[in-house]
Amino acid sequence: MGQDKSIAILQSNYIPWKGYFDLIAAVDEFLIFDEVQFTRRDWRNRNKIIVQGAAKWLTIPVKTKGRYLEPIEEIETDGHGWAEQHWKTISHAYRRAAHFTEYQAILEATYRKAANLVRLTEINELFLRMIAGLLDIATPIERANVVPRTTQLPTDRLVEICLGRQATEYVSGPAARGYIDAAKFSNAGIALRYADYSGYPVYEQHATAFEHGVSILDLLMRCGSAARGHLKSPSCRDSFVSAARTG
Repeated sequence: MGQDKSIAILQSNYIPWKGYFDLIAAVDEFLIFDEVQFTRRDWRNRNKIIVQGAAKWLTIPVKTKGRYLEPIEEIETDGHGWAEQHWKTISHAYRRAAHFTEYQAILEATYRKAANLVRLTEINELFLRMIAGLLDIATPIERANVVPRTTQLPTDRLVEICLGRQATEYVSGPAARGYIDAAKFSNAGIALRYADYSGYPVYEQHATAFEHGVSILDLLMRCGSAARGHLKSPSCRDSFVSAARTG
């Protein structure tokens, strides 16, 4: 009998929110699902930070003209100046935050490195790995294409990846309830769970209205090493997946 193994599969996001990292921390392996079509005005190439008390978008410009059907992994940035501008905006927004100096050097270095990358997915993965390290999340991160694709059906592909990675449990984001066919996971002998993003604690955000859905950079700047304690799965995994159902 093989050992139990849980995995999660998500499209890459730019400097994601805390729930994204909570999901990574909750599983034994995380796979970046960038073989699917890029979606505009989504989280792939943008996220929010708090600037002067209000949420502000940081958007990586990408080349999309005539390329709307391309997968995320093929999307390229439109220029290099975005990285310097984003770092300036982040510095301005958080320079007085309690923990800005703790992360200043590594963030600035990461943005310098990101400026030299062309593909959006490589930029997102760079930040994903860096931030996971800051949160002491040791979950291995892979690309979903390590499992050859033989189907175009969404649930079938997820099941195919799970089987290819010898997973016994798949933890999904809650938004996928609308399209996942739970029976296919059951038939394949894979337990299906959904993440529960409710009940996150608030912190002093210096915003007119608290927003959970901003980039985790906000949490790191405000709370430092205590940011990990704002995730649910590291301290009590059941609180993060217990509300899930398999059908």
